[in-house]
Amino acid sequence: MIINLNLHGRLVIVLGGGNEALKRINSLLKEDCQILVISNTINNQIKTLVKNKKIEFKKHKIQNSSVLSIYKPYMIITTTNDKKLNQKIINYAKSKKIIAYSSDNAELSDFANLAIINFENTIQIAIFTGGKSPAMSKKLKIKAEKIFKKIIMKEDIEQIKIQNIAREHAKNMILTQKERKKYLSSVMNDKEIKQLIKDEQLKKAEKRANTILRNWK
Repeated sequence: MIINLNLHGRLVIVLGGGNEALKRINSLLKEDCQILVISNTINNQIKTLVKNKKIEFKKHKIQNSSVLSIYKPYMIITTTNDKKLNQKIINYAKSKKIIAYSSDNAELSDFANLAIINFENTIQIAIFTGGKSPAMSKKLKIKAEKIFKKIIMKEDIEQIKIQNIAREHAKNMILTQKERKKYLSSVMNDKEIKQLIKDEQLKKAEKRANTILRNWK
């Protein structure tokens, strides 16, 4: 089962400061969560993220799970080169009912990292082999991305953005979910909105969606 965790505003701790940690950090940056890196050393890319206040950093030589006791993270990701240490971290997380991931032990981790095709952080398509072959996931991602770039247009992405705004406004004015669905369908199929999106007049498209909402009965 593929799911998307809601990490908005939640604390995620990443243990380790190398390239593997950087991969996980880069995927977390899109989730609008609090990211704390704990490590004795960090690479230059992570240093830049710390300097730009994208993430927080605590310099600490990790020998066991004791450093985690002062925090209440939603998720822990361990990427150290010490397999036994990673195991201790996973065991600690499970004892505290914290979602955990170890870069060297997919079987014990609570989730898997998928190969993601990302279109402007609006559309995400996952390639997953069930942990059987991460290398093939990456290879298939490259092949699939070429195909999806021909299918998913800029207008589709902008329509999603309009739909999101319209849905938020509709929550306050249309009481039933059934009617909200009808309204959102009418926005999606409205010829004027489609043309405005095509002409890159997004503000006017938003106004048109609001007009439909005001007149909705």
